Amino acid sequence: MYVVAPFPNVAYALDLTKPGAPIKWTYAPDPSPLAIGKACCDAVVRGWAFADGKLIYNLLDDHTVAVDAETGKQVWRTKMGNVENGETMTMPPFVVGNKVLVGNSGGEMGKIGWLAALDIGTGKEIWRAYSAGADQLVKIGPDFNPFYDWMKGKDLGVTTWPADMWKTAGGAAWGWISYDPDLHLIYYGTSNPSPRVPVQRPGLNFWTSAIFARDPETGAAKWAYVFTPHDQWDYDGVNENVLVDLPFGGKTRKVLVHFDRNAYAYTIDRVTGEVLIATPYAYQNWSSGFDAKTAMPIVRPEMQPKPEVKLSNVCPPDIGGKDWQPSAFSPRTGLLYAGIFNICMDVTDHRQSYIPGTPYDGMEMTRHPAPGDNWGEFMSWDPVTGKKAWAIKEKFMTMSGALATAGDLVFYGTVDGWFRAVNAKTGEVLWSQKLGSGIIGAPMTYLGPDGRQYVAIYSGVGGAAMVSKAMPGFPARGSTLYVFSINGESPPSDAPTPTIETGSPGPSSQTNQTGPR
Repeated sequence: MYVVAPFPNVAYALDLTKPGAPIKWTYAPDPSPLAIGKACCDAVVRGWAFADGKLIYNLLDDHTVAVDAETGKQVWRTKMGNVENGETMTMPPFVVGNKVLVGNSGGEMGKIGWLAALDIGTGKEIWRAYSAGADQLVKIGPDFNPFYDWMKGKDLGVTTWPADMWKTAGGAAWGWISYDPDLHLIYYGTSNPSPRVPVQRPGLNFWTSAIFARDPETGAAKWAYVFTPHDQWDYDGVNENVLVDLPFGGKTRKVLVHFDRNAYAYTIDRVTGEVLIATPYAYQNWSSGFDAKTAMPIVRPEMQPKPEVKLSNVCPPDIGGKDWQPSAFSPRTGLLYAGIFNICMDVTDHRQSYIPGTPYDGMEMTRHPAPGDNWGEFMSWDPVTGKKAWAIKEKFMTMSGALATAGDLVFYGTVDGWFRAVNAKTGEVLWSQKLGSGIIGAPMTYLGPDGRQYVAIYSGVGGAAMVSKAMPGFPARGSTLYVFSINGESPPSDAPTPTIETGSPGPSSQTNQTGPR
């Protein structure tokens, strides 16, 4: 098992064949501490990839590294950006064939977003596609065919911005990548436009808060769709795109399902980019509806922020109806499962000037619960009807990933530290365990060398979950890997429990890794 800690991004290999799962090797990449002051949303790492005998992940200071999975020795290290200018990297790399796909963070610093492909053997950059700028930079060519006419035209990544503002556009690719091997297309989202003060950037601000479908070999864009044109509330489009084949109109269609931060759940034809369904999945009041013909959300004029004027009770807030925590799909039920938010914000905009390496933001926010007073909810969603099947309200935020199993169990966690298993069909809570810190990681399951099935979860609260830190009962920060056996039995262990020193900043700087329990 491989674990990568937040900054300073130390990687660990745990030997599951031995009692207590002792550490086999560690790899310390020693990233620049300058990155901590440039990261907008905590010194996080959102995932890593295993491919070609390598553990591959991004460092906060704009490097991608590949480590020999057997020995822990560095194979290659590629510099992707300049952290001193406000660019960081937090997203999980994704591997397609011989290419490692990575993207940047830094929209709040005015860094233009990009996605790049590296050679898995050498780390050499093969292509890079930007989220704004002329078509050549965005890799829009003759094969680009968005479904909707308002996204067709030359150099829209320039003309939908005031003069030269595309150069500090934001649109970072800090989220998830999905891949369809039949269509040979990758799908990923882009973040908010910069600055977050909308009156400074009149126009539709392409291609921010959007999704791209691209050819992984060349980076060429095949289609795109903008979830929130001229995004005024920081509704990044980076959330995961779940690829499923579903019945629509009497035939099976290749679709993707996307729970956007703008609180709309989209079912989109992943071949053409046509929006089949767009309905709210979380409480929202910024939009009065969705125009099915144009596939544009209808903005309520009174919910548009203005500089130096406090706008109260905007729902959802900047972190959305759901943030980056990944959902899960069960082919047994046909439902998706996701932790979502029930939060609003009061927002005041302040005009910004761009200074490289400093915040280019402008939104002053306070968040509070939406009607119902619960901050979180775990739901099941029918992507064909665009409706919830069932939901569980949680007092604290539900910011963990979801895991759906063939045994009709779904696992998720809460920010106050509850790890739960529920019935996938009914939502009945079947098991709960309180952990030592909040849960914002993603649960995973595996078959151990001993033949037992295990479920693992990495606990430790941070990131966007800290918006609710003033709540009574909010847990201490921590970094602990918990492993549970499905049958509840523990194998004999005569080895001591190893302790992983992460050196992470903050109240807790220690990660305790426990063996299977």
